[in-house]
Amino acid sequence: MPTIFAANESSVLINGEPIEGVQSVEYRNHQERDNVYALGRAERIGMISGPQYVEGRLTVNSTSPGLDQIVGETAFQITSQLRHGETQMTVSFDECYLSEKTFKLDVGGVGSAVYTFTATRVREELG
Repeated sequence: MPTIFAANESSVLINGEPIEGVQSVEYRNHQERDNVYALGRAERIGMISGPQYVEGRLTVNSTSPGLDQIVGETAFQITSQLRHGETQMTVSFDECYLSEKTFKLDVGGVGSAVYTFTATRVREELG
């Protein structure tokens, strides 16, 4: 049975402070891997793991003054507390840096800012 989290019960914190208007949180954890081959053979005999990084995006209605204040080389932490009823999971992004901010305003809609960040690691803890 899948675990389903409700966006309206969840929250996102930057350095422990709640961020208002968050519409989505997305991330990917990328691990570089290389194949190992034996001399004279075409089949893979092993795998070597290399560097890893985390890249994520926060989409916020209009803009986020809390995120807008984080500029340059300032590291921060993002904590997403995902909930649905009694089920809870905390997703923490450590040593984050903002790499990009985009903004769009659709006709008949509201403005939204997308903050792209990188992180040293992501931790998922069921609670």
